[in-house]
Amino acid sequence: MLNVYDFDHTIAYFDSGFAFFGFCFRRHPLRLLRWLPRQVVELLRFAAKRKRGSPKGNFYLFVRSLPDWQAEVAAFWARYADEKLKGWYLAQKQGDDIIISCTAEFLLRPICDDLGVRLIATTLDDSFSLVGCSCYGEEKVRRLRDEYGDVQVAEFYSDSHADTPLASIAQQAFFVQGDDITPWKFG
Repeated sequence: MLNVYDFDHTIAYFDSGFAFFGFCFRRHPLRLLRWLPRQVVELLRFAAKRKRGSPKGNFYLFVRSLPDWQAEVAAFWARYADEKLKGWYLAQKQGDDIIISCTAEFLLRPICDDLGVRLIATTLDDSFSLVGCSCYGEEKVRRLRDEYGDVQVAEFYSDSHADTPLASIAQQAFFVQGDDITPWKFG
């Protein structure tokens, strides 16, 4: 039995993908200016919940323009990890926790390694294009089963009803809004 968590707006106060773009844009505006129209479209699609197939599938292409993307990811988490992770999660974190997120694996891997927890996230190739499906909705359950078999989920936490498939396999599921945590309401 283990606990499973969504990341963005669940154990973090922000959407890490969008925050990472903003962080990189402030540091490299001329390199990323050409990506701004695409990012605005992706943000509007995401906000409008038009997530057909790949909610953030094309979002990370901007990383191609960064001079050293690993250094940018490290600088991003050095700047935001302490102030943007929620205290309630840090207080109950366990080493066998699994974070399952639609956010790209390359962006969340460093913070999950620092936290000492496991990660399942959207996979991108070396050109930052989507590999397979975004880790979203039913895909989260499929990926959990692929990696851990018929693991029993004791508790699941998320800020999004798109995660109802994961909530439905947990013994207890919780909906997170800011720092408020309430039992998941199905139906």
